[in-house]
Amino acid sequence: MDAEPLYHRAEQVYATLAALAAERPGVVVPFEVGRSVQDRPILGYRLVDPATPPRGSMLVFANIHAMEWVPTEVALSFAVDFARFPEPGVELVVIPSLNVDGRARVEGDLAEGRNVYRRGNANNVDLNRDFGVNREARAIWKAIIPRRYAVSPGPLSQPESQALDRLASAEQFDVAVSLHAFGGFFYYPWAGLWARAPHHAELQRLGELMQAAMSSHPYRPRQLSRWAFFFRGHGMEIDHLYGEHGALSFLVETTRSGYEKISDLGVKFRMYNPRDPRPHAAEGVRYLRALAHEVAQGRARGVAR
Repeated sequence: MDAEPLYHRAEQVYATLAALAAERPGVVVPFEVGRSVQDRPILGYRLVDPATPPRGSMLVFANIHAMEWVPTEVALSFAVDFARFPEPGVELVVIPSLNVDGRARVEGDLAEGRNVYRRGNANNVDLNRDFGVNREARAIWKAIIPRRYAVSPGPLSQPESQALDRLASAEQFDVAVSLHAFGGFFYYPWAGLWARAPHHAELQRLGELMQAAMSSHPYRPRQLSRWAFFFRGHGMEIDHLYGEHGALSFLVETTRSGYEKISDLGVKFRMYNPRDPRPHAAEGVRYLRALAHEVAQGRARGVAR
């Protein structure tokens, strides 16, 4: 019996997108972003309205953490929706799963009935702390709660983060969205600094636009480092994509939690993933579509543009 029947397994995600590419040639183009530690392909999908020259570009990627599956459901739903109704003037790149090895481990755990917490890649490195910008901890809290300020062995130490960095360098996206779970926020840079980012007002505006697109219980836009006075996220992807590559970047916490019953409290997978991901995926289509429309209208331009 399938332990999580409402979630797509990786092979189902890729089969759905392969069928979509066959159905919509010229609109959906698969490509390989890179290879994982265990040499699995990290697949991306380029989506565009072929009748309209792109005026802007947008990156959406998911599943940077092994156990966070709702983000992949959001990315898949958005890719399917965009392929059927492309936003004229936007070139969209979707990566349904960045941490393909970690996801495979979780799939194995579920199949075998193992209740194991997994976050990192095959090297047990947290890819969410493996990037190059704002890695150095400066806050006084680092001496009090040092685990909150931990980073990976070095900047871009893992093939998965290297692949994302190469893609961002080559494409120069206007907007980048990293889909996570849980929390219910549209976070933006800085994550590693208390100071406001130079484009704080624009990031806040776009966060509010996504918030307004949601139909119920909308997420709140906030600078990530100001989630709590003691929190800093060093070496995070949104700081890197913004500070290094000039993309207006967001980390979206796509649920508030998967805990729905008392019995859920001991289930590791349920911490991030509610039983039914479909309402969260539908909301994701709404706020990502609103953001893509801003890019298409030239109202969300990357820092380097």
